Amino acid sequence: MKRSFLLLYVLLLVQAFDGAYCNVGGSFHCEYTNLANLHRPHSVSITEFGAVGDGVTLNTKAFQNALFYLNSFSDKGGAKLFVPAGQWLTGSFDLISHLTLWLDKGATILGSTSSENWPVVDPLPSYGRGRELPGRRHRSLIYGQNLTDVVITGENGTIDGQGSIWWDWFRNGELNYTRPHLVELMNSTGLIISNLTFLNSPFWNIHPVYCRDVVVKNLTILAPLDSPNTDGVDPDSSSNVCIEDCYIVTGDDLVSIKSGWDEYGISYARPSSKIKINRLTGQTSSSSGVSIGSEMSGGVSEVYINDLHLFNSSTGIRIKTSPGRGGYVRNVHISNLKLDNVRKAIRFQGKYGEHPDENFDPKALPSIEKITFENVYGEGIEVAGLLEGIEGDEFKNICFLNVTLTVKKKIPWKCSNIRGYSQWVSPKITCDSFKESIFPDHSSKCFGLSENNLEKSSGLSRSPWLFSCEENIQSGLRIEL
Repeated sequence: MKRSFLLLYVLLLVQAFDGAYCNVGGSFHCEYTNLANLHRPHSVSITEFGAVGDGVTLNTKAFQNALFYLNSFSDKGGAKLFVPAGQWLTGSFDLISHLTLWLDKGATILGSTSSENWPVVDPLPSYGRGRELPGRRHRSLIYGQNLTDVVITGENGTIDGQGSIWWDWFRNGELNYTRPHLVELMNSTGLIISNLTFLNSPFWNIHPVYCRDVVVKNLTILAPLDSPNTDGVDPDSSSNVCIEDCYIVTGDDLVSIKSGWDEYGISYARPSSKIKINRLTGQTSSSSGVSIGSEMSGGVSEVYINDLHLFNSSTGIRIKTSPGRGGYVRNVHISNLKLDNVRKAIRFQGKYGEHPDENFDPKALPSIEKITFENVYGEGIEVAGLLEGIEGDEFKNICFLNVTLTVKKKIPWKCSNIRGYSQWVSPKITCDSFKESIFPDHSSKCFGLSENNLEKSSGLSRSPWLFSCEENIQSGLRIEL
Protein backbone atom coordinates (compact mmCIF):
# COMPACT_ATOMS: atom_id res chain seq x y z
CA MET A 1 0.00 0.00 0.00
CA LYS A 2 2.78 2.41 0.96
CA ARG A 3 4.70 1.70 -2.27
CA SER A 4 1.58 2.22 -4.41
CA PHE A 5 0.86 5.52 -2.71
CA LEU A 6 4.48 6.59 -3.24
CA LEU A 7 4.13 5.84 -6.96
CA LEU A 8 0.89 7.84 -7.01
CA TYR A 9 2.66 10.70 -5.25
CA VAL A 10 5.44 10.74 -7.85
CA LEU A 11 2.95 10.59 -10.71
CA LEU A 12 1.07 13.56 -9.27
CA LEU A 13 4.33 15.39 -8.74
CA VAL A 14 5.17 14.83 -12.40
CA GLN A 15 1.69 16.08 -13.33
CA ALA A 16 2.11 19.19 -11.20
CA PHE A 17 5.40 20.10 -12.83
CA ASP A 18 4.11 19.11 -16.24
CA GLY A 19 1.13 21.45 -16.09
CA ALA A 20 1.85 24.16 -13.63
CA TYR A 21 5.54 24.80 -13.78
CA CYS A 22 7.63 23.49 -16.65
CA ASN A 23 5.19 21.62 -18.88
CA VAL A 24 7.59 18.88 -19.96
CA GLY A 25 8.02 18.90 -23.72
CA GLY A 26 6.88 22.52 -24.06
CA SER A 27 7.38 25.11 -21.32
CA PHE A 28 4.89 27.75 -20.30
CA HIS A 29 6.10 30.62 -18.16
CA CYS A 30 4.50 33.87 -17.11
CA GLU A 31 7.57 35.88 -17.93
CA TYR A 32 7.82 36.73 -21.61
CA THR A 33 11.29 35.57 -22.57
CA ASN A 34 11.88 37.64 -25.72
CA LEU A 35 13.22 40.80 -24.09
CA ALA A 36 14.52 42.10 -27.42
CA ASN A 37 11.12 43.61 -28.13
CA LEU A 38 11.53 46.04 -25.24
CA HIS A 39 14.19 47.89 -27.25
CA ARG A 40 13.26 49.28 -30.66
CA PRO A 41 15.89 50.83 -32.94
CA HIS A 42 13.41 53.34 -34.38
CA SER A 43 11.23 55.73 -32.37
CA VAL A 44 8.94 58.64 -33.14
CA SER A 45 6.62 60.83 -31.07
CA ILE A 46 2.97 61.21 -31.91
CA THR A 47 3.56 64.97 -31.97
CA GLU A 48 5.68 64.56 -35.11
CA PHE A 49 2.47 63.69 -36.95
CA GLY A 50 0.52 66.73 -35.85
CA ALA A 51 -1.13 65.36 -32.72
CA VAL A 52 -2.24 67.87 -30.10
CA GLY A 53 -2.59 66.75 -26.49
CA ASP A 54 -5.24 69.22 -25.35
CA GLY A 55 -8.05 66.69 -24.79
CA VAL A 56 -10.15 68.41 -27.46
CA THR A 57 -8.37 67.96 -30.81
CA LEU A 58 -9.19 64.65 -32.48
CA ASN A 59 -5.92 62.81 -33.21
CA THR A 60 -7.14 59.70 -35.02
CA LYS A 61 -5.37 60.63 -38.27
CA ALA A 62 -2.14 61.36 -36.40
CA PHE A 63 -2.14 57.87 -34.84
CA GLN A 64 -3.01 56.25 -38.15
CA ASN A 65 -0.31 58.15 -40.05
CA ALA A 66 2.33 57.47 -37.42
CA LEU A 67 1.66 53.75 -37.48
CA PHE A 68 1.60 53.70 -41.30
CA TYR A 69 5.05 55.30 -41.27
CA LEU A 70 6.44 52.98 -38.57
CA ASN A 71 5.28 49.92 -40.47
CA SER A 72 8.22 50.43 -42.84
CA PHE A 73 10.53 49.49 -39.93
CA SER A 74 8.80 46.21 -39.08
CA ASP A 75 11.60 44.21 -40.76
CA LYS A 76 14.34 46.41 -39.31
CA GLY A 77 13.94 45.59 -35.62
CA GLY A 78 10.55 47.22 -35.16
CA ALA A 79 9.61 50.65 -33.91
CA LYS A 80 8.30 52.62 -30.94
CA LEU A 81 5.48 55.15 -30.96
CA PHE A 82 6.01 57.54 -28.05
CA VAL A 83 2.99 59.27 -26.51
CA PRO A 84 4.15 62.11 -24.21
CA ALA A 85 2.27 63.70 -21.31
CA GLY A 86 -1.03 65.19 -22.40
CA GLN A 87 -4.64 64.32 -23.20
CA TRP A 88 -4.67 62.65 -26.62
CA LEU A 89 -8.24 62.36 -27.91
CA THR A 90 -8.70 59.76 -30.64
CA GLY A 91 -11.03 57.35 -32.35
CA SER A 92 -10.18 53.74 -33.13
CA PHE A 93 -6.78 52.99 -34.69
CA ASP A 94 -4.91 49.85 -35.84
CA LEU A 95 -1.61 48.63 -34.46
CA ILE A 96 1.17 47.00 -36.50
CA SER A 97 3.61 44.15 -35.85
CA HIS A 98 6.95 44.67 -34.08
CA LEU A 99 5.67 47.75 -32.31
CA THR A 100 5.92 49.27 -28.86
CA LEU A 101 3.17 51.76 -28.05
CA TRP A 102 4.65 53.73 -25.14
CA LEU A 103 2.57 56.03 -22.93
CA ASP A 104 4.81 58.29 -20.89
CA LYS A 105 4.06 59.43 -17.35
CA GLY A 106 1.10 61.81 -17.50
CA ALA A 107 0.01 60.61 -20.95
CA THR A 108 -3.65 59.73 -21.48
CA ILE A 109 -5.20 58.32 -24.63
CA LEU A 110 -8.84 59.41 -24.57
CA GLY A 111 -11.51 57.54 -26.49
CA SER A 112 -13.78 59.76 -28.54
CA THR A 113 -17.32 60.25 -27.23
CA SER A 114 -18.72 60.14 -30.76
CA SER A 115 -19.71 56.65 -31.95
CA GLU A 116 -18.77 57.69 -35.49
CA ASN A 117 -15.11 57.44 -34.47
CA TRP A 118 -15.49 53.78 -33.49
CA PRO A 119 -16.02 51.94 -36.82
CA VAL A 120 -18.39 49.01 -37.12
CA VAL A 121 -16.88 45.60 -37.97
CA ASP A 122 -18.10 42.05 -38.50
CA PRO A 123 -18.91 39.83 -35.52
CA LEU A 124 -16.39 37.29 -34.32
CA PRO A 125 -16.82 33.94 -36.11
CA SER A 126 -16.90 32.08 -32.77
CA TYR A 127 -19.85 34.25 -31.64
CA GLY A 128 -21.86 34.57 -34.87
CA ARG A 129 -23.18 38.00 -33.87
CA GLY A 130 -22.37 40.86 -31.57
CA ARG A 131 -22.25 39.86 -27.93
CA GLU A 132 -25.02 42.28 -26.94
CA LEU A 133 -27.02 42.76 -30.13
CA PRO A 134 -27.54 40.76 -33.32
CA GLY A 135 -25.33 41.80 -36.20
CA ARG A 136 -22.08 43.73 -36.18
CA ARG A 137 -20.12 45.45 -33.43
CA HIS A 138 -18.05 48.57 -32.83
CA ARG A 139 -14.31 48.10 -33.19
CA SER A 140 -12.11 48.61 -30.12
CA LEU A 141 -10.24 51.84 -29.47
CA ILE A 142 -6.86 50.14 -29.92
CA TYR A 143 -7.19 47.31 -32.42
CA GLY A 144 -5.05 44.86 -34.33
CA GLN A 145 -5.21 41.53 -36.12
CA ASN A 146 -2.69 39.04 -37.52
CA LEU A 147 0.12 40.74 -35.59
CA THR A 148 3.38 39.53 -34.09
CA ASP A 149 5.42 41.07 -31.27
CA VAL A 150 3.31 43.94 -29.93
CA VAL A 151 3.95 45.78 -26.66
CA ILE A 152 1.54 48.30 -25.11
CA THR A 153 3.25 49.79 -22.07
CA GLY A 154 4.71 52.91 -20.49
CA GLU A 155 5.33 54.83 -17.28
CA ASN A 156 1.84 54.18 -15.92
CA GLY A 157 0.15 56.19 -18.64
CA THR A 158 -3.62 55.91 -19.00
CA ILE A 159 -6.06 54.65 -21.61
CA ASP A 160 -9.46 56.18 -20.85
CA GLY A 161 -12.48 55.02 -22.84
CA GLN A 162 -14.77 57.76 -21.51
CA GLY A 163 -17.38 55.02 -21.40
CA SER A 164 -20.17 56.72 -19.48
CA ILE A 165 -21.91 57.84 -22.66
CA TRP A 166 -21.82 54.25 -23.96
CA TRP A 167 -23.26 52.95 -20.68
CA ASP A 168 -26.14 55.41 -20.98
CA TRP A 169 -26.79 54.42 -24.59
CA PHE A 170 -26.79 50.76 -23.55
CA ARG A 171 -29.14 51.29 -20.59
CA ASN A 172 -31.52 53.34 -22.72
CA GLY A 173 -31.58 50.84 -25.60
CA GLU A 174 -30.16 53.38 -28.04
CA LEU A 175 -27.39 51.25 -29.57
CA ASN A 176 -27.56 49.53 -32.95
CA TYR A 177 -24.34 47.54 -32.46
CA THR A 178 -22.44 45.89 -29.60
CA ARG A 179 -20.26 48.29 -27.63
CA PRO A 180 -16.48 48.44 -28.22
CA HIS A 181 -13.58 47.28 -26.03
CA LEU A 182 -10.59 49.42 -25.12
CA VAL A 183 -8.06 46.94 -26.56
CA GLU A 184 -8.83 43.99 -28.83
CA LEU A 185 -6.09 42.02 -30.56
CA MET A 186 -7.08 39.16 -32.87
CA ASN A 187 -5.13 36.23 -34.33
CA SER A 188 -1.91 37.64 -32.90
CA THR A 189 1.19 36.24 -31.19
CA GLY A 190 3.69 37.62 -28.69
CA LEU A 191 1.73 40.35 -26.89
CA ILE A 192 2.61 42.33 -23.78
CA ILE A 193 0.28 44.82 -22.09
CA SER A 194 1.84 46.25 -18.93
CA ASN A 195 2.43 49.20 -16.60
CA LEU A 196 -0.70 51.15 -17.53
CA THR A 197 -4.01 52.30 -16.11
CA PHE A 198 -7.24 51.53 -17.98
CA LEU A 199 -10.29 53.64 -17.16
CA ASN A 200 -13.98 53.61 -18.04
CA SER A 201 -14.10 51.16 -20.91
CA PRO A 202 -17.33 51.22 -22.95
CA PHE A 203 -17.46 47.40 -22.70
CA TRP A 204 -14.74 44.82 -21.90
CA ASN A 205 -11.33 46.39 -21.27
CA ILE A 206 -8.76 43.99 -22.75
CA HIS A 207 -9.80 41.25 -25.17
CA PRO A 208 -7.13 38.99 -26.72
CA VAL A 209 -9.05 36.68 -29.03
CA TYR A 210 -7.56 33.83 -31.12
CA CYS A 211 -4.15 34.82 -29.72
CA ARG A 212 -1.21 33.03 -28.12
CA ASP A 213 1.73 34.02 -25.94
CA VAL A 214 0.06 36.91 -24.14
CA VAL A 215 1.27 38.68 -20.99
CA VAL A 216 -0.96 41.15 -19.13
CA LYS A 217 0.99 42.51 -16.18
CA ASN A 218 1.11 45.37 -13.67
CA LEU A 219 -2.17 47.00 -14.71
CA THR A 220 -4.74 49.04 -12.85
CA ILE A 221 -8.18 48.67 -14.42
CA LEU A 222 -10.99 50.84 -13.04
CA ALA A 223 -14.64 51.50 -13.82
CA PRO A 224 -17.64 52.32 -11.61
CA LEU A 225 -19.09 49.29 -9.84
CA ASP A 226 -22.42 49.88 -11.58
CA SER A 227 -20.96 50.23 -15.09
CA PRO A 228 -22.41 47.49 -17.33
CA ASN A 229 -20.17 44.66 -18.58
CA THR A 230 -16.85 46.42 -18.02
CA ASP A 231 -14.85 43.17 -17.62
CA GLY A 232 -11.17 43.65 -16.85
CA VAL A 233 -9.35 41.05 -18.98
CA ASP A 234 -11.12 38.49 -21.19
CA PRO A 235 -8.79 35.92 -22.80
CA ASP A 236 -10.94 34.36 -25.50
CA SER A 237 -10.02 31.28 -27.57
CA SER A 238 -6.40 32.03 -26.67
CA SER A 239 -3.49 30.00 -25.31
CA ASN A 240 -0.37 30.64 -23.23
CA VAL A 241 -1.85 33.64 -21.45
CA CYS A 242 -0.47 35.12 -18.23
CA ILE A 243 -2.34 37.74 -16.21
CA GLU A 244 -0.54 38.86 -13.07
CA ASP A 245 0.04 41.64 -10.56
CA CYS A 246 -3.10 43.58 -11.47
CA TYR A 247 -5.58 45.64 -9.46
CA ILE A 248 -9.06 45.60 -10.99
CA VAL A 249 -12.29 47.26 -9.83
CA THR A 250 -15.08 47.13 -12.42
CA GLY A 251 -18.77 46.59 -13.04
CA ASP A 252 -18.32 42.97 -14.12
CA ASP A 253 -15.82 40.08 -13.90
CA LEU A 254 -12.23 41.02 -13.13
CA VAL A 255 -11.11 38.23 -15.48
CA SER A 256 -13.40 36.15 -17.68
CA ILE A 257 -12.08 33.22 -19.72
CA LYS A 258 -14.08 32.48 -22.87
CA SER A 259 -13.96 30.41 -26.07
CA GLY A 260 -16.99 31.06 -28.26
CA TRP A 261 -20.75 30.93 -28.05
CA ASP A 262 -22.97 27.90 -28.67
CA GLU A 263 -23.02 26.49 -32.22
CA TYR A 264 -20.58 29.15 -33.47
CA GLY A 265 -17.99 28.35 -30.81
CA ILE A 266 -18.47 24.62 -31.33
CA SER A 267 -17.92 25.00 -35.07
CA TYR A 268 -14.96 27.36 -34.77
CA ALA A 269 -13.39 24.95 -32.24
CA ARG A 270 -10.72 27.27 -30.86
CA PRO A 271 -10.13 26.51 -27.15
CA SER A 272 -8.60 28.62 -24.42
CA SER A 273 -5.76 26.75 -22.71
CA LYS A 274 -2.67 27.22 -20.57
CA ILE A 275 -3.86 30.31 -18.76
CA LYS A 276 -2.21 31.53 -15.56
CA ILE A 277 -3.64 34.20 -13.27
CA ASN A 278 -1.32 35.27 -10.44
CA ARG A 279 -1.57 37.90 -7.72
CA LEU A 280 -4.83 39.58 -8.66
CA THR A 281 -6.62 41.97 -6.30
CA GLY A 282 -9.95 43.69 -6.82
CA GLN A 283 -13.65 44.21 -6.37
CA THR A 284 -16.87 43.69 -8.32
CA SER A 285 -20.26 44.19 -6.74
CA SER A 286 -22.20 42.36 -9.46
CA SER A 287 -19.97 39.57 -10.79
CA SER A 288 -16.88 37.44 -10.11
CA GLY A 289 -13.21 37.70 -9.37
CA VAL A 290 -12.56 35.11 -12.07
CA SER A 291 -15.22 33.50 -14.23
CA ILE A 292 -15.03 30.80 -16.88
CA GLY A 293 -17.77 31.11 -19.46
CA SER A 294 -20.48 31.39 -20.06
CA GLU A 295 -19.18 31.45 -23.65
CA MET A 296 -16.97 28.33 -23.46
CA SER A 297 -18.13 26.27 -26.45
CA GLY A 298 -14.64 25.89 -27.89
CA GLY A 299 -13.38 24.47 -24.61
CA VAL A 300 -11.31 25.74 -21.67
CA SER A 301 -8.50 23.78 -20.01
CA GLU A 302 -5.20 24.02 -18.12
CA VAL A 303 -6.12 27.07 -16.05
CA TYR A 304 -4.11 28.02 -12.94
CA ILE A 305 -5.39 30.75 -10.62
CA ASN A 306 -3.14 31.63 -7.69
CA ASP A 307 -3.17 34.40 -5.09
CA LEU A 308 -6.51 36.05 -5.81
CA HIS A 309 -7.74 38.57 -3.21
CA LEU A 310 -11.30 39.74 -3.64
CA PHE A 311 -13.15 42.11 -1.33
CA ASN A 312 -16.68 43.56 -0.99
CA SER A 313 -17.84 41.60 -4.01
CA SER A 314 -20.57 39.35 -5.34
CA THR A 315 -18.77 36.09 -6.19
CA GLY A 316 -15.26 34.72 -5.84
CA ILE A 317 -14.95 32.08 -8.58
CA ARG A 318 -17.76 31.28 -10.99
CA ILE A 319 -18.09 28.73 -13.78
CA LYS A 320 -21.01 29.47 -16.11
CA THR A 321 -22.44 27.27 -18.84
CA SER A 322 -25.71 25.94 -20.21
CA PRO A 323 -27.29 23.21 -22.33
CA GLY A 324 -26.49 24.19 -25.91
CA ARG A 325 -22.95 25.33 -25.12
CA GLY A 326 -21.17 22.05 -25.78
CA GLY A 327 -17.44 22.33 -25.20
CA TYR A 328 -15.73 21.62 -21.89
CA VAL A 329 -14.10 23.15 -18.83
CA ARG A 330 -11.50 20.85 -17.32
CA ASN A 331 -8.17 20.82 -15.54
CA VAL A 332 -8.60 24.01 -13.53
CA HIS A 333 -6.66 24.64 -10.32
CA ILE A 334 -7.49 27.52 -7.97
CA SER A 335 -5.21 28.09 -4.98
CA ASN A 336 -4.57 30.71 -2.32
CA LEU A 337 -7.93 32.39 -2.71
CA LYS A 338 -8.66 35.09 -0.11
CA LEU A 339 -12.18 36.50 0.13
CA ASP A 340 -13.34 39.38 2.34
CA ASN A 341 -17.06 40.24 2.48
CA VAL A 342 -17.94 38.25 -0.63
CA ARG A 343 -21.55 37.09 -0.94
CA LYS A 344 -20.93 33.77 -2.72
CA ALA A 345 -17.47 32.25 -2.45
CA ILE A 346 -17.79 29.66 -5.23
CA ARG A 347 -20.53 29.22 -7.79
CA PHE A 348 -21.21 26.75 -10.59
CA GLN A 349 -24.12 27.67 -12.87
CA GLY A 350 -25.27 24.98 -15.25
CA LYS A 351 -28.26 26.89 -16.64
CA TYR A 352 -26.86 30.33 -17.33
CA GLY A 353 -28.81 30.64 -20.59
CA GLU A 354 -28.18 33.54 -23.00
CA HIS A 355 -28.04 32.02 -26.49
CA PRO A 356 -27.02 33.93 -29.63
CA ASP A 357 -30.06 32.74 -31.58
CA GLU A 358 -32.54 29.89 -31.78
CA ASN A 359 -30.26 27.63 -33.85
CA PHE A 360 -28.31 26.17 -30.93
CA ASP A 361 -28.60 22.46 -30.17
CA PRO A 362 -30.07 21.99 -26.66
CA LYS A 363 -28.55 18.48 -26.65
CA ALA A 364 -25.04 19.92 -26.93
CA LEU A 365 -24.12 19.47 -23.28
CA PRO A 366 -20.89 20.83 -21.81
CA SER A 367 -18.38 18.65 -19.97
CA ILE A 368 -17.26 20.15 -16.65
CA GLU A 369 -14.68 18.13 -14.74
CA LYS A 370 -11.47 18.19 -12.71
CA ILE A 371 -11.81 21.56 -11.02
CA THR A 372 -9.77 21.86 -7.81
CA PHE A 373 -10.03 24.50 -5.08
CA GLU A 374 -7.08 24.45 -2.68
CA ASN A 375 -6.23 26.78 0.19
CA VAL A 376 -9.30 29.02 0.20
CA TYR A 377 -9.91 31.44 3.06
CA GLY A 378 -12.78 33.86 3.58
CA GLU A 379 -14.51 36.03 6.15
CA GLY A 380 -17.89 37.70 5.91
CA ILE A 381 -19.13 35.12 3.39
CA GLU A 382 -22.89 34.73 2.93
CA VAL A 383 -22.88 31.40 1.03
CA ALA A 384 -19.87 29.11 0.74
CA GLY A 385 -20.94 27.39 -2.45
CA LEU A 386 -23.85 27.29 -4.89
CA LEU A 387 -22.91 24.26 -6.96
CA GLU A 388 -25.48 23.66 -9.68
CA GLY A 389 -24.76 21.28 -12.53
CA ILE A 390 -27.09 20.12 -15.32
CA GLU A 391 -29.56 17.30 -14.93
CA GLY A 392 -28.32 14.37 -17.01
CA ASP A 393 -24.91 16.04 -17.38
CA GLU A 394 -23.31 15.84 -13.95
CA PHE A 395 -20.26 17.99 -13.26
CA LYS A 396 -17.65 15.64 -11.81
CA ASN A 397 -14.32 15.45 -10.00
CA ILE A 398 -14.82 18.83 -8.35
CA CYS A 399 -12.43 18.93 -5.40
CA PHE A 400 -12.16 21.13 -2.30
CA LEU A 401 -9.03 20.91 -0.17
CA ASN A 402 -8.16 23.08 2.82
CA VAL A 403 -11.07 25.51 2.59
CA THR A 404 -11.94 27.69 5.61
CA LEU A 405 -14.81 30.15 5.37
CA THR A 406 -16.72 32.18 7.93
CA VAL A 407 -20.27 31.88 6.61
CA LYS A 408 -23.44 33.74 7.62
CA LYS A 409 -26.07 31.39 6.13
CA LYS A 410 -27.31 28.36 8.08
CA ILE A 411 -27.01 26.21 4.96
CA PRO A 412 -23.56 27.14 3.65
CA TRP A 413 -23.42 24.72 0.69
CA LYS A 414 -26.06 23.85 -1.89
CA CYS A 415 -25.39 21.17 -4.50
CA SER A 416 -27.25 19.63 -7.43
CA ASN A 417 -26.05 17.49 -10.33
CA ILE A 418 -22.43 17.86 -9.27
CA ARG A 419 -20.04 15.37 -7.69
CA GLY A 420 -16.60 15.45 -6.19
CA TYR A 421 -14.44 15.11 -3.11
CA SER A 422 -13.58 17.27 -0.11
CA GLN A 423 -11.10 17.32 2.72
CA TRP A 424 -10.28 19.81 5.48
CA VAL A 425 -13.28 22.00 4.58
CA SER A 426 -15.01 24.28 7.09
CA PRO A 427 -17.93 24.59 7.21
CA LYS A 428 -18.21 20.98 6.09
CA ILE A 429 -19.85 20.26 2.74
CA THR A 430 -22.93 18.32 3.80
CA CYS A 431 -24.01 17.38 0.27
CA ASP A 432 -24.01 13.60 -0.23
CA SER A 433 -22.21 14.02 -3.55
CA PHE A 434 -19.12 15.33 -1.69
CA LYS A 435 -19.09 12.93 1.27
CA GLU A 436 -15.95 11.07 0.12
CA SER A 437 -12.53 12.40 1.13
CA ILE A 438 -9.73 13.17 -1.31
CA PHE A 439 -7.08 11.11 0.48
CA PRO A 440 -6.04 8.41 0.17
CA ASP A 441 -8.26 6.98 -2.57
CA HIS A 442 -9.30 9.88 -4.81
CA SER A 443 -6.33 12.23 -5.08
CA SER A 444 -5.67 11.23 -8.70
CA LYS A 445 -9.13 12.51 -9.62
CA CYS A 446 -8.33 16.01 -8.34
CA PHE A 447 -6.42 18.18 -10.76
CA GLY A 448 -3.14 19.83 -9.76
CA LEU A 449 -2.95 19.02 -6.05
CA SER A 450 0.15 20.54 -4.47
CA GLU A 451 2.94 18.29 -3.27
CA ASN A 452 2.74 19.83 0.25
CA ASN A 453 -0.76 18.54 0.85
CA LEU A 454 0.08 15.15 -0.66
CA GLU A 455 3.01 14.92 1.73
CA LYS A 456 0.88 16.01 4.69
CA SER A 457 -1.77 13.43 3.95
CA SER A 458 0.62 10.53 3.40
CA GLY A 459 3.06 11.23 6.20
CA LEU A 460 5.92 10.76 3.73
CA SER A 461 9.02 12.89 3.79
CA ARG A 462 10.66 13.99 0.57
CA SER A 463 13.61 11.69 -0.05
CA PRO A 464 16.73 12.56 -2.11
CA TRP A 465 15.27 10.31 -4.81
CA LEU A 466 12.22 12.58 -5.07
CA PHE A 467 14.46 15.66 -5.30
CA SER A 468 16.28 13.87 -8.12
CA CYS A 469 12.93 13.28 -9.83
CA GLU A 470 12.14 16.98 -9.62
CA GLU A 471 15.49 17.89 -11.16
CA ASN A 472 14.86 15.48 -14.02
CA ILE A 473 11.38 16.87 -14.55
CA GLN A 474 12.65 20.44 -14.58
CA SER A 475 15.30 19.50 -17.14
CA GLY A 476 12.61 18.10 -19.42
CA LEU A 477 13.14 14.38 -18.85
CA ARG A 478 10.37 11.84 -18.33
CA ILE A 479 10.57 9.56 -15.32
CA GLU A 480 10.37 5.86 -16.15
CA LEU A 481 8.57 3.97 -13.39
